[in-house]
Amino acid sequence: MQKYLFIALGGALGSVARYVVGTNVSNRMGIRFPYGTLIINISACLIIGFSLEVLNRHANVNPAFRYLIPIGFIGAYSTFSTFEWEIFSNLNSGAFWIAIVYVTASIVSGLIAVALGAALGKALS
Repeated sequence: MQKYLFIALGGALGSVARYVVGTNVSNRMGIRFPYGTLIINISACLIIGFSLEVLNRHANVNPAFRYLIPIGFIGAYSTFSTFEWEIFSNLNSGAFWIAIVYVTASIVSGLIAVALGAALGKALS
């Protein structure tokens, strides 16, 4: 039962964080290019890389944190389905190059963020 509470808590925090980050980024940078989703996805990669590296290195950490952070928080915070919809919408509207730049930036930056998060987790463990 405890794991479900941690997933629910993480999910609630992740969904609120997604809304706050997405709204703030869109208000500052506009909505023509999906900057908010891009920043959310890259920061989610950083957080999951960091949290899983730390959790994997410290067996003494309460296993419930696996439910709280990578499953609950990141599950609600990350926006892969939104990412896919935005690509689809850009392609349908003829914004081919925006879609290509967005896919490329997301994949390359996401892999770099996961690696940086894991390196940070390793360094701090």
